Amino acid sequence: MYQYHKWLRSFHAVARTGSFTLAAEYLSVGQPTISEQVSALEKKFSVELFHRRGRYIEMSSAGRMLYEITQGLFGQEDEALQLLQSFRQRKQGMLRIGAVSPPIAMSLTYALMQQYPDVELETSFTTETGTLDRLYNFDIDVAILALSEFDPRLSTQLYRTCPILAVVRDDHPWANQTQVSVKEITGQRVVLREKGSRTRQLVEEGCKAHGVSLDCAMQLNSREAIVHAVVQGIGIGFVSAVEYADRPGTKAISFVEQPFHISYYLCCLGIRRNRPIISELFDSSTHPEPARGG
Repeated sequence: MYQYHKWLRSFHAVARTGSFTLAAEYLSVGQPTISEQVSALEKKFSVELFHRRGRYIEMSSAGRMLYEITQGLFGQEDEALQLLQSFRQRKQGMLRIGAVSPPIAMSLTYALMQQYPDVELETSFTTETGTLDRLYNFDIDVAILALSEFDPRLSTQLYRTCPILAVVRDDHPWANQTQVSVKEITGQRVVLREKGSRTRQLVEEGCKAHGVSLDCAMQLNSREAIVHAVVQGIGIGFVSAVEYADRPGTKAISFVEQPFHISYYLCCLGIRRNRPIISELFDSSTHPEPARGG
């Protein structure tokens, strides 16, 4: 059985890194050892786990099924090691948070710092896809995401809902108003996030529901870039209220009809929902505070 554990560990490392070379570095062993152990696993059970095409590899369907299992197996092993390391550092634990929105994640991080002063907190930011991958790989413990689809492997809970606002340059005709009708978007040049962005999806759906067409002047892959484009006069942009920083030269405008709202969810792997710190975090977030925004 121990032999299988080593073979499975090597398979998991290759599947996770996508490379025999990187897997060897990840496990601090020689590449021939990784290759031999993966080959032994395939030979023992008469299965092809990777399609090898010269220097490139791709998981087979059997490999993908096995990887779903080893993610939990070795993810929990890594979690055990982190716990032991925290004891050595005389800490009561560690919690790693991943998110797409720095403002909402930092708000949670600050609250946790006050509640758990002896817990080591680590917060990181990437795309929704990247954050989910890190969650599945046990690289983070919890995530805050604006999900459009819900994976049954995850335990999710509504964390916060807030409106999406228009952002205009301070010389725009809307700048001397606090609210406008969504109908007034018609005829405006707009700057949108990239396709696949949850903010963009919600703006497009809300406009469609109100019979408003969008004239997209540019699409960009970050909220910071959207605000820069607004300052340059390229068009009006849209950001979550919690993410709007009062940048000089811009103003945030809400809509009378409140057609766009974005919901952020607290997420973790279902198999880890009852871990002490994670469980307390979910239970304390049962009644999320409303987001503040202009």
